[in-house]
Amino acid sequence: METIRIRLQGMSCASCANRVEKAIKEVSGVIECNVNFALSQATVSYNSQKTNLTYIQESVREAGYYAFAESEQEEDTEKKAREAEEKELTRKVILGGIISSFLFIGSLPAMTGLHIPFLPSWLHNYWLQLFLSLPVQLWCGKSFFVGAFKAFKHQTADMNTLVALGTGAAYLYSLFATFNSNFFITQGLKPEVYYEASSVIITLLLLGKLLENRARGKTSEAIHKLMGLQAKTARVIRSGKESDIPIQQVVVGDVILVRPGEKIPVDGAVVEGESSIDESMVTGEPIPVKKQVGDEVIGATINKTGSFKFQATKIGKDTVLAQIVQLVKDAQGSKAPIQKLADKITGWFVPVVIAIAIFTFIIWFTTIGNMTFAMITTVGVLIIACPCALGLATPTSIMVGTGKGAENGVLIKGADSLELAHKLTTIVCDKTGTITQGKPSVTNYITVKGVTNNNEIELLAIAAALEKNSEHPLAEAVVNYAQSQGVQNPLAEVTNFEAVAGMGVQGNVSGKLVQIGTQRWMDELKIDTQTLQSNLQQWESEAKTTALIAINGKIEGLIGIADAIKPSSGDAVKALQKMGLEVVMLTGDNQKTAEAIASEVGIKRIFAEVRPDQKASIIQSIQQERNSSKQKHKIVAMVGDGINDAPALAQADVGIAIGTGTDVAMSASDLTLISGDLWGIVTAIQLSHATMKNIRQNLFFAYIYNVLSIPIAAGILYPFFGWLLNPMIAGAAMAFSSVSVVSNALRLRKFRPKVNL
Repeated sequence: METIRIRLQGMSCASCANRVEKAIKEVSGVIECNVNFALSQATVSYNSQKTNLTYIQESVREAGYYAFAESEQEEDTEKKAREAEEKELTRKVILGGIISSFLFIGSLPAMTGLHIPFLPSWLHNYWLQLFLSLPVQLWCGKSFFVGAFKAFKHQTADMNTLVALGTGAAYLYSLFATFNSNFFITQGLKPEVYYEASSVIITLLLLGKLLENRARGKTSEAIHKLMGLQAKTARVIRSGKESDIPIQQVVVGDVILVRPGEKIPVDGAVVEGESSIDESMVTGEPIPVKKQVGDEVIGATINKTGSFKFQATKIGKDTVLAQIVQLVKDAQGSKAPIQKLADKITGWFVPVVIAIAIFTFIIWFTTIGNMTFAMITTVGVLIIACPCALGLATPTSIMVGTGKGAENGVLIKGADSLELAHKLTTIVCDKTGTITQGKPSVTNYITVKGVTNNNEIELLAIAAALEKNSEHPLAEAVVNYAQSQGVQNPLAEVTNFEAVAGMGVQGNVSGKLVQIGTQRWMDELKIDTQTLQSNLQQWESEAKTTALIAINGKIEGLIGIADAIKPSSGDAVKALQKMGLEVVMLTGDNQKTAEAIASEVGIKRIFAEVRPDQKASIIQSIQQERNSSKQKHKIVAMVGDGINDAPALAQADVGIAIGTGTDVAMSASDLTLISGDLWGIVTAIQLSHATMKNIRQNLFFAYIYNVLSIPIAAGILYPFFGWLLNPMIAGAAMAFSSVSVVSNALRLRKFRPKVNL
């Protein structure tokens, strides 16, 4: 399966988006397609052995639109196209506004029935109004009529159809009245023209479109901000010479010099010097991070104090910033489950509105026999109905919400994850690297002999030799401690090395079978550990992880390892609990250490001594539990940072990866906390609540607008109050309904996470 994003041209409303989506889904080999009207793009997953981009583009063309691969249109090209469209809309609005003003003023006596002495009578001359309205009808309103014709050719209808039918009917009726005024006079009727209505409606709709386009542009500003963070040049050192080159010419392995105040061009590792780096634009953390030789640096972050050199390790689309941008784009192109209802309604919206308009005309013409009255109500129905508001309600909020997430260090993989986050009942946290810092260090070490320092060093050297073959953070802590105690490299050679999941490691070192691991493993191996039990229990009560060392089946030593709790973990746990969420800790560590850590951060429920292969099944068992307040199954989020957390992250309803962890964990997750701070979970849930509230407001505005406005335009109030909706007012209402929805979505840009709950 391959997934691509394609840019779409020619869509004018949500009905168009539905039609394009349906056309693409009908292509053989297409597995999934989401068309985002707000972004004018489609995300398509397809079987590359059955179809390709060309077939997909052809299906879009057959539906009456145009599709381009994202790579074919660079950001600058898209920006220029948007600016060109905005300029043309502005010119049309200005011309339409000037002409419509003349027509409207000239029509005031006829509309109000009042004599306005300062208005010259020639302003209401039918032939003058026809002449003035032609540019508006033929140039300003051209896009509506062309769009309607294209839709008709493909045996469908959209917003253009409604506008073209409404304004076209008013204009044709006016033309008939202008050329055949005697027909009306012989019938005892006064000929009326509606050139001003048609012109004003077209102008107002174009103004609404202009304002909507500007507002929609702001919904993607998070992406543009992120892309604007990237440095334009890099100062590389090649063959001993410094030179400034465009960032696109940097290659992996280049050594780059960064001075104070400069942006770091690409990702890499420090090879010389040290400094403090402001990583807030990527992680959301305001405090600069100290970097020294060996530490990783992230492209687009800002060097604050010292100069340093680093070696480029990731460039182009592989950098952290590029991956963040890609992830945000993917999320903005996805659909939330709540959007399905709006999509269904939008699909049959236009045909139903046309049917209501025809029914309105028939009812009024047959009951009161007034062609003008019947036409006004019919035009009003066609003009006021707005599928765009429905189509924009969800994606605009999702776009702003995912962008705000990225700004606050929370990467959201899809709209479904953002929607589900506010329904969570339980947060399950891995201990190491999630609640704790994930950088354990040895704090205690004893041997059963303990006679001379040589005995201690000799056993430590054996333990370090074995642990050096493991990638576990605890193993790294043992090796580092051994080196700090004077154990020299090279360490002894190890054969038959084996890592026993959730237990420990074993192997042959200098002809001896060495086993290092948990008390439970030693019990299974039937190795007596009684001589070290008092130390083991004391250290575990102090929230330290213990590792027993056995040689040839006999206990020889004990190591105590502590992993400091992240400063924010306790407050974040309390905040989650205040939000009504159950917080659970999941760890492979022993029960006593787990209890000590949990007690320190305020977690009441723990699962200790859990093997990696058991984590997913524990998540599943929690999901099957009943939520006491709602009597429903629990909705569970899993938070982890390691490879062994990936199955549990995938099993959870929402998988949350710590960004400082592994790529495997992040790829299996739905949300990623870039900074590794548990406060990111609080932020993500608050953002989910704010986004869903915003979406519901938008959908309410869109639904209530159409439910109330269409009957009013149809004249439902006329029998009771003698009040009829002027088609020009209907046009203004339709134009600003979409603007109001997008403007409401833009309020999410003010979102700030609440720290004090």
